[in-house]
Amino acid sequence: MDDVLARVSEATGVPADLLGGYLSVLAATAATGRLPGRAEVDDLKVCGALAAERGIPLRVLADACLHAAELTAGGAFGAVRRSMAAFAEGYEAAQLTAIRKEEEGRRAFVDDLLWGRADARRAEHFGLRLAEAYMATVVKADRALAAEDPLIRRIEQALVARFGSHNILVAARDGLLVCVAPGSLGAAGGEFVHHVRSALPSFRAGVGRPHAGPGGIVTSYQEAANAIELGERLGLRPQVLKASDLLVFPVLLRDRSAIVDLVSTVLGPLTTTRGGPEPLLETLEAIFASQGNHTAAARRLGISARTITYRLERVRRLTGFSPTDPTQRFTLETAVLGARLLEWPAQPLT
Repeated sequence: MDDVLARVSEATGVPADLLGGYLSVLAATAATGRLPGRAEVDDLKVCGALAAERGIPLRVLADACLHAAELTAGGAFGAVRRSMAAFAEGYEAAQLTAIRKEEEGRRAFVDDLLWGRADARRAEHFGLRLAEAYMATVVKADRALAAEDPLIRRIEQALVARFGSHNILVAARDGLLVCVAPGSLGAAGGEFVHHVRSALPSFRAGVGRPHAGPGGIVTSYQEAANAIELGERLGLRPQVLKASDLLVFPVLLRDRSAIVDLVSTVLGPLTTTRGGPEPLLETLEAIFASQGNHTAAARRLGISARTITYRLERVRRLTGFSPTDPTQRFTLETAVLGARLLEWPAQPLT
Protein backbone atom coordinates (compact mmCIF):
# COMPACT_ATOMS: atom_id res chain seq x y z
CA MET A 1 0.00 0.00 0.00
CA ASP A 2 2.83 2.36 0.78
CA ASP A 3 4.24 1.86 -2.72
CA VAL A 4 0.87 2.67 -4.32
CA LEU A 5 0.46 5.68 -2.04
CA ALA A 6 3.88 7.03 -3.02
CA ARG A 7 3.23 6.51 -6.74
CA VAL A 8 -0.17 8.22 -6.64
CA SER A 9 1.16 11.13 -4.59
CA GLU A 10 4.11 11.61 -6.95
CA ALA A 11 1.96 11.39 -10.07
CA THR A 12 -0.80 13.78 -8.94
CA GLY A 13 0.83 16.02 -6.35
CA VAL A 14 -1.80 15.18 -3.72
CA PRO A 15 -0.11 14.78 -0.30
CA ALA A 16 0.07 11.20 0.95
CA ASP A 17 -1.63 12.02 4.26
CA LEU A 18 -4.83 12.84 2.37
CA LEU A 19 -4.92 9.50 0.55
CA GLY A 20 -3.90 6.92 3.15
CA GLY A 21 -7.43 6.38 4.47
CA TYR A 22 -8.77 6.17 0.95
CA LEU A 23 -6.32 3.40 -0.01
CA SER A 24 -7.29 1.48 3.13
CA VAL A 25 -10.93 1.70 2.07
CA LEU A 26 -10.08 0.42 -1.40
CA ALA A 27 -8.06 -2.48 0.03
CA ALA A 28 -10.83 -3.46 2.43
CA THR A 29 -13.46 -3.37 -0.28
CA ALA A 30 -11.31 -5.39 -2.67
CA ALA A 31 -10.78 -8.05 0.02
CA THR A 32 -14.30 -8.26 1.47
CA GLY A 33 -16.65 -6.54 -1.01
CA ARG A 34 -17.85 -4.31 1.82
CA LEU A 35 -18.45 -0.65 1.00
CA PRO A 36 -17.00 1.99 3.35
CA GLY A 37 -19.06 2.63 6.48
CA ARG A 38 -20.01 5.83 8.25
CA ALA A 39 -16.71 6.18 10.12
CA GLU A 40 -14.63 5.76 6.95
CA VAL A 41 -16.85 8.20 5.06
CA ASP A 42 -16.51 10.80 7.83
CA ASP A 43 -12.72 10.45 7.71
CA LEU A 44 -12.76 10.99 3.95
CA LYS A 45 -14.90 14.13 4.37
CA VAL A 46 -12.25 15.50 6.71
CA CYS A 47 -9.60 14.78 4.07
CA GLY A 48 -11.72 16.55 1.45
CA ALA A 49 -11.99 19.62 3.67
CA LEU A 50 -8.22 19.57 4.28
CA ALA A 51 -7.65 19.43 0.51
CA ALA A 52 -9.81 22.52 0.03
CA GLU A 53 -7.99 24.37 2.80
CA ARG A 54 -4.64 23.52 1.22
CA GLY A 55 -5.78 24.84 -2.14
CA ILE A 56 -5.75 21.48 -3.97
CA PRO A 57 -8.19 21.65 -6.91
CA LEU A 58 -11.07 19.19 -6.73
CA ARG A 59 -10.24 17.80 -10.19
CA VAL A 60 -6.71 16.94 -8.97
CA LEU A 61 -8.13 15.15 -5.95
CA ALA A 62 -10.54 13.23 -8.19
CA ASP A 63 -7.69 12.27 -10.51
CA ALA A 64 -5.71 10.91 -7.56
CA CYS A 65 -8.69 8.79 -6.51
CA LEU A 66 -9.10 7.30 -9.95
CA HIS A 67 -5.37 6.73 -10.33
CA ALA A 68 -5.27 4.88 -7.00
CA ALA A 69 -8.21 2.73 -8.11
CA GLU A 70 -6.28 1.77 -11.26
CA LEU A 71 -3.36 0.55 -9.17
CA THR A 72 -5.37 -1.51 -6.70
CA ALA A 73 -7.23 -4.78 -7.10
CA GLY A 74 -10.47 -4.80 -9.09
CA GLY A 75 -13.92 -4.78 -7.55
CA ALA A 76 -13.34 -1.58 -5.66
CA PHE A 77 -15.20 0.86 -7.88
CA GLY A 78 -18.24 0.94 -5.59
CA ALA A 79 -15.91 2.14 -2.88
CA VAL A 80 -14.40 4.61 -5.35
CA ARG A 81 -17.77 6.21 -5.98
CA ARG A 82 -18.67 6.45 -2.31
CA SER A 83 -15.22 7.69 -1.36
CA MET A 84 -15.15 10.37 -4.04
CA ALA A 85 -18.61 11.55 -2.96
CA ALA A 86 -17.31 11.88 0.61
CA PHE A 87 -14.19 13.74 -0.55
CA ALA A 88 -16.35 16.14 -2.58
CA GLU A 89 -18.81 16.72 0.26
CA GLY A 90 -16.04 17.62 2.66
CA TYR A 91 -14.38 19.78 0.03
CA GLU A 92 -17.58 21.70 -0.71
CA ALA A 93 -18.37 22.13 2.98
CA ALA A 94 -14.96 23.73 3.49
CA GLN A 95 -15.56 26.06 0.53
CA LEU A 96 -18.97 27.11 1.89
CA THR A 97 -17.38 27.83 5.26
CA ALA A 98 -14.75 29.99 3.56
CA ILE A 99 -17.44 31.84 1.60
CA ARG A 100 -19.43 32.52 4.78
CA LYS A 101 -16.32 33.85 6.51
CA GLU A 102 -15.62 36.09 3.52
CA GLU A 103 -19.19 37.42 3.59
CA GLU A 104 -18.99 38.07 7.33
CA GLY A 105 -15.72 39.91 6.82
CA ARG A 106 -17.28 41.86 3.97
CA ARG A 107 -20.25 42.97 6.06
CA ALA A 108 -17.93 44.04 8.87
CA PHE A 109 -15.77 45.94 6.37
CA VAL A 110 -18.76 47.76 4.87
CA ASP A 111 -19.92 48.81 8.35
CA ASP A 112 -16.42 50.08 9.16
CA LEU A 113 -16.10 51.76 5.76
CA LEU A 114 -19.33 53.72 6.12
CA TRP A 115 -18.33 54.74 9.63
CA GLY A 116 -14.89 55.88 8.43
CA ARG A 117 -13.01 53.12 10.26
CA ALA A 118 -11.69 51.07 7.31
CA ASP A 119 -7.94 50.76 6.76
CA ALA A 120 -6.17 50.67 3.39
CA ARG A 121 -5.13 47.00 3.57
CA ARG A 122 -8.66 45.73 4.17
CA ALA A 123 -10.01 48.09 1.54
CA GLU A 124 -7.56 46.72 -1.04
CA HIS A 125 -8.73 43.18 -0.25
CA PHE A 126 -12.30 44.18 -1.12
CA GLY A 127 -11.32 46.12 -4.23
CA LEU A 128 -11.01 49.74 -3.09
CA ARG A 129 -8.00 52.06 -3.18
CA LEU A 130 -8.75 54.63 -0.51
CA ALA A 131 -6.27 57.19 -1.82
CA GLU A 132 -8.71 57.91 -4.67
CA ALA A 133 -11.86 60.01 -4.54
CA TYR A 134 -14.98 57.85 -4.30
CA MET A 135 -18.66 58.57 -4.67
CA ALA A 136 -21.62 56.64 -3.27
CA THR A 137 -24.93 55.90 -4.95
CA VAL A 138 -27.64 54.79 -2.54
CA VAL A 139 -30.95 53.11 -3.38
CA LYS A 140 -34.02 52.90 -1.16
CA ALA A 141 -36.45 50.24 -2.37
CA ASP A 142 -40.01 49.53 -1.33
CA ARG A 143 -38.57 46.79 0.87
CA ALA A 144 -35.56 46.71 3.17
CA LEU A 145 -32.58 44.97 1.55
CA ALA A 146 -30.60 42.52 3.68
CA ALA A 147 -26.88 41.86 3.38
CA GLU A 148 -27.45 38.31 2.10
CA ASP A 149 -29.92 39.35 -0.62
CA PRO A 150 -28.78 37.64 -3.88
CA LEU A 151 -29.57 40.86 -5.76
CA ILE A 152 -26.48 42.47 -4.20
CA ARG A 153 -24.06 39.85 -5.50
CA ARG A 154 -25.76 39.77 -8.92
CA ILE A 155 -25.49 43.53 -9.43
CA GLU A 156 -21.91 43.66 -8.15
CA GLN A 157 -20.84 40.86 -10.51
CA ALA A 158 -22.36 42.74 -13.45
CA LEU A 159 -20.55 45.96 -12.48
CA VAL A 160 -17.23 44.19 -11.82
CA ALA A 161 -17.46 42.53 -15.24
CA ARG A 162 -17.63 45.99 -16.83
CA PHE A 163 -15.49 48.18 -14.56
CA GLY A 164 -13.09 45.75 -12.88
CA SER A 165 -12.83 44.21 -9.41
CA HIS A 166 -10.75 47.08 -7.97
CA ASN A 167 -13.35 49.72 -8.70
CA ILE A 168 -16.73 48.65 -7.35
CA LEU A 169 -18.25 47.71 -4.01
CA VAL A 170 -21.97 46.92 -3.71
CA ALA A 171 -23.45 46.20 -0.28
CA ALA A 172 -26.49 46.63 1.96
CA ARG A 173 -26.50 49.08 4.85
CA ASP A 174 -29.48 49.92 7.09
CA GLY A 175 -31.89 48.43 4.55
CA LEU A 176 -30.41 50.53 1.73
CA LEU A 177 -28.46 49.30 -1.29
CA VAL A 178 -25.11 51.09 -1.61
CA CYS A 179 -22.68 51.27 -4.53
CA VAL A 180 -19.23 52.80 -3.97
CA ALA A 181 -17.17 53.61 -7.06
CA PRO A 182 -14.29 55.94 -7.98
CA GLY A 183 -15.34 59.47 -8.84
CA SER A 184 -13.50 59.08 -12.15
CA LEU A 185 -15.97 56.35 -13.14
CA GLY A 186 -19.04 58.52 -13.53
CA ALA A 187 -20.76 55.82 -15.59
CA ALA A 188 -20.63 53.32 -12.72
CA GLY A 189 -23.41 54.99 -10.74
CA GLY A 190 -25.63 55.14 -13.81
CA GLU A 191 -24.96 51.49 -14.59
CA PHE A 192 -25.75 50.59 -10.98
CA VAL A 193 -29.10 52.39 -11.17
CA HIS A 194 -29.81 50.68 -14.51
CA HIS A 195 -29.43 47.23 -12.92
CA VAL A 196 -31.51 48.30 -9.92
CA ARG A 197 -34.28 49.53 -12.20
CA SER A 198 -34.42 46.19 -14.00
CA ALA A 199 -34.66 44.30 -10.68
CA LEU A 200 -36.80 46.49 -8.41
CA PRO A 201 -40.27 47.75 -9.35
CA SER A 202 -40.11 50.82 -7.11
CA PHE A 203 -37.15 52.71 -5.70
CA ARG A 204 -35.56 56.12 -5.18
CA ALA A 205 -31.84 56.76 -5.58
CA GLY A 206 -29.47 59.38 -4.23
CA VAL A 207 -26.02 60.18 -5.64
CA GLY A 208 -23.33 61.69 -3.43
CA ARG A 209 -20.44 63.85 -4.62
CA PRO A 210 -16.90 62.44 -5.01
CA HIS A 211 -14.72 62.81 -1.90
CA ALA A 212 -11.22 61.49 -1.19
CA GLY A 213 -10.23 58.97 1.47
CA PRO A 214 -12.21 56.76 3.86
CA GLY A 215 -13.90 59.79 5.40
CA GLY A 216 -14.82 60.91 1.89
CA ILE A 217 -16.76 57.71 1.29
CA VAL A 218 -18.72 58.33 4.50
CA THR A 219 -19.47 61.90 3.42
CA SER A 220 -20.61 60.80 -0.04
CA TYR A 221 -22.80 58.08 1.45
CA GLN A 222 -24.43 60.54 3.83
CA GLU A 223 -25.02 63.01 0.99
CA ALA A 224 -26.68 60.31 -1.11
CA ALA A 225 -28.88 59.12 1.77
CA ASN A 226 -29.83 62.72 2.61
CA ALA A 227 -30.75 63.34 -1.03
CA ILE A 228 -33.27 60.49 -0.81
CA GLU A 229 -34.70 61.88 2.43
CA LEU A 230 -35.01 65.37 0.96
CA GLY A 231 -36.70 63.99 -2.13
CA GLU A 232 -39.31 62.28 0.02
CA ARG A 233 -39.88 65.26 2.29
CA LEU A 234 -40.15 67.71 -0.60
CA GLY A 235 -42.14 65.39 -2.86
CA LEU A 236 -39.58 65.78 -5.63
CA ARG A 237 -40.48 63.88 -8.80
CA PRO A 238 -37.09 62.65 -10.10
CA GLN A 239 -36.37 59.04 -9.20
CA VAL A 240 -32.62 59.72 -9.04
CA LEU A 241 -31.48 62.76 -7.06
CA LYS A 242 -27.96 64.19 -7.04
CA ALA A 243 -26.60 65.77 -3.88
CA SER A 244 -24.89 68.40 -6.04
CA ASP A 245 -28.32 69.57 -7.24
CA LEU A 246 -29.67 69.90 -3.69
CA LEU A 247 -26.94 71.93 -2.00
CA VAL A 248 -29.32 74.79 -1.22
CA PHE A 249 -31.35 72.68 1.20
CA PRO A 250 -28.62 72.02 3.77
CA VAL A 251 -27.95 75.75 3.66
CA LEU A 252 -31.60 76.43 4.47
CA LEU A 253 -31.63 73.94 7.31
CA ARG A 254 -28.38 75.22 8.78
CA ASP A 255 -30.20 78.25 10.24
CA ARG A 256 -33.48 76.77 11.41
CA SER A 257 -34.63 79.87 13.25
CA ALA A 258 -34.23 81.96 10.08
CA ILE A 259 -36.21 79.54 7.92
CA VAL A 260 -38.92 79.25 10.58
CA ASP A 261 -39.20 83.03 10.62
CA LEU A 262 -39.37 83.12 6.80
CA VAL A 263 -42.12 80.51 6.58
CA SER A 264 -44.11 82.07 9.39
CA THR A 265 -43.85 85.59 7.97
CA VAL A 266 -44.42 84.80 4.29
CA LEU A 267 -46.76 81.81 4.38
CA GLY A 268 -48.40 82.18 7.79
CA PRO A 269 -51.31 84.25 6.35
CA LEU A 270 -52.32 81.26 4.18
CA THR A 271 -53.63 79.50 7.29
CA THR A 272 -56.59 81.91 7.35
CA THR A 273 -57.98 80.69 4.03
CA ARG A 274 -60.82 78.20 3.84
CA GLY A 275 -59.46 74.70 3.29
CA GLY A 276 -56.13 75.55 4.84
CA PRO A 277 -52.79 76.41 3.19
CA GLU A 278 -52.07 73.02 1.54
CA PRO A 279 -53.90 73.65 -1.81
CA LEU A 280 -52.18 77.01 -2.18
CA LEU A 281 -48.78 75.50 -1.34
CA GLU A 282 -49.32 72.77 -3.94
CA THR A 283 -50.25 75.41 -6.50
CA LEU A 284 -47.09 77.38 -5.80
CA GLU A 285 -44.97 74.22 -6.09
CA ALA A 286 -46.59 73.36 -9.42
CA ILE A 287 -46.03 76.87 -10.78
CA PHE A 288 -42.38 76.87 -9.75
CA ALA A 289 -41.85 73.38 -11.23
CA SER A 290 -43.51 74.52 -14.48
CA GLN A 291 -41.43 77.70 -14.77
CA GLY A 292 -44.54 79.86 -14.33
CA ASN A 293 -46.61 78.11 -17.04
CA HIS A 294 -50.21 78.07 -15.80
CA THR A 295 -51.36 75.41 -18.26
CA ALA A 296 -48.54 73.01 -17.35
CA ALA A 297 -49.13 73.63 -13.63
CA ALA A 298 -52.85 72.96 -14.06
CA ARG A 299 -52.09 69.72 -15.89
CA ARG A 300 -49.71 68.68 -13.14
CA LEU A 301 -52.39 69.22 -10.46
CA GLY A 302 -55.34 67.98 -12.51
CA ILE A 303 -57.27 71.26 -12.24
CA SER A 304 -58.14 74.09 -14.64
CA ALA A 305 -55.82 76.94 -15.57
CA ARG A 306 -58.49 79.34 -14.29
CA THR A 307 -58.24 77.72 -10.85
CA ILE A 308 -54.47 78.21 -10.95
CA THR A 309 -54.94 81.91 -11.69
CA TYR A 310 -57.49 82.28 -8.89
CA ARG A 311 -55.27 80.56 -6.33
CA LEU A 312 -52.20 82.64 -7.23
CA GLU A 313 -54.20 85.81 -6.85
CA ARG A 314 -55.37 84.52 -3.49
CA VAL A 315 -51.73 83.98 -2.46
CA ARG A 316 -50.82 87.50 -3.57
CA ARG A 317 -53.65 89.07 -1.56
CA LEU A 318 -52.95 87.07 1.59
CA THR A 319 -49.15 87.28 1.62
CA GLY A 320 -48.37 90.36 -0.41
CA PHE A 321 -45.98 88.29 -2.58
CA SER A 322 -46.54 87.52 -6.25
CA PRO A 323 -44.86 84.57 -8.05
CA THR A 324 -44.71 86.66 -11.23
CA ASP A 325 -42.38 89.22 -9.68
CA PRO A 326 -38.75 87.93 -9.88
CA THR A 327 -37.70 89.09 -6.41
CA GLN A 328 -40.93 88.09 -4.74
CA ARG A 329 -40.93 84.77 -6.57
CA PHE A 330 -37.55 83.89 -5.05
CA THR A 331 -38.83 84.71 -1.55
CA LEU A 332 -41.99 82.68 -2.10
CA GLU A 333 -40.15 79.69 -3.54
CA THR A 334 -37.62 79.67 -0.71
CA ALA A 335 -40.44 79.87 1.82
CA VAL A 336 -42.30 76.98 0.18
CA LEU A 337 -39.15 74.86 0.17
CA GLY A 338 -38.58 75.74 3.81
CA ALA A 339 -42.16 74.75 4.63
CA ARG A 340 -41.65 71.33 3.08
CA LEU A 341 -38.35 70.88 4.90
CA LEU A 342 -40.06 71.75 8.19
CA GLU A 343 -43.09 69.60 7.26
CA TRP A 344 -45.34 72.62 7.74
CA PRO A 345 -48.32 72.92 8.07
CA ALA A 346 -48.60 69.30 9.34
CA GLN A 347 -45.99 70.16 12.00
CA PRO A 348 -46.07 73.41 13.99
CA LEU A 349 -43.29 75.92 13.45
CA THR A 350 -41.00 75.80 16.46
